[in-house]
Amino acid sequence: MQPQTIARLTTIAVVSNVVVQILIIGTGGAVRLTGSGLGCSTWPNCEPGQFTPSFHDATSIHPYVEFGNRVLGAVVVLVALLVVALVQASRVSGVRPAPTIAYQRLAVLPLVLSVLQAVLGGLTVRFELHPALVGSHFLISAVLVWISAWLVTGWFRPMRSRPVLGAGARRLGWAMATVAGVVVILGMIVTGSGPHSGDADVGYRFAVDPVAVARLHSASVWVFSALLVAFTVVTHRADGGAPASRMRRHTWVLVVVTLVQGAIGYVQYFTGLPELLVGMHMVGAALLVAATAFTLASMYERSPRAALTN
Repeated sequence: MQPQTIARLTTIAVVSNVVVQILIIGTGGAVRLTGSGLGCSTWPNCEPGQFTPSFHDATSIHPYVEFGNRVLGAVVVLVALLVVALVQASRVSGVRPAPTIAYQRLAVLPLVLSVLQAVLGGLTVRFELHPALVGSHFLISAVLVWISAWLVTGWFRPMRSRPVLGAGARRLGWAMATVAGVVVILGMIVTGSGPHSGDADVGYRFAVDPVAVARLHSASVWVFSALLVAFTVVTHRADGGAPASRMRRHTWVLVVVTLVQGAIGYVQYFTGLPELLVGMHMVGAALLVAATAFTLASMYERSPRAALTN
């Protein structure tokens, strides 16, 4: 296979990887919001001796929601496997610039963690939606989105050189990313402590005060927003030509995602947590993680692949 063909296929794979990692959070949210966590009573089969759900007069939507999420999980693993294979092929086939050893190692992580997710999904069914397993499922997906976003950046702009921002500003960016992680973790606890915890028979999975933890989650969002405002100001003072302009664009995308996510959060809270808004909020959390990763990656000047191959 020609190096140009492998490079194009790798581009499709790394982009598809971040897309499916975000989509699986959406379908996982659908499982939780419809109370379909035990729609399939066993794993890897949906029912004992049967891989797919069985249709009969008493069939509910739950098996199909759960099985659909499992199918997408298999797609996620397949795409992650393709990423590993194509990145390795890019290195040995003469694609220029060749992926670095560090990039190859990073490319393996989505496959490893996606397989772990599949096993964790099985354990979640076996232990009847234990809250620690359900919460871990979501958090690992958030980590996968972060890694996948870095893979996209590293493929399209493989050569990192000088930083666009000073050391203090970069520390501010990483502090913002750390708080984003806290926001996501607290958001997971909020969902697990409320009526959309994932089990139709249990009103909550985490035995904490949902109002108190929601307020704590909201406070962390405000801290993140304050850091984002400060970071936005710093980026607009940066003088770095095209790299600085690109960093500002990524920052504004993050600002927009944050504003939309915050608006959805407050609207869902004051309207009784409608399922659609909760699901949108979960997907929004994945987009927030991706946008934060892209923004932090832009703190360094990066040469585009097209320029390096000419």
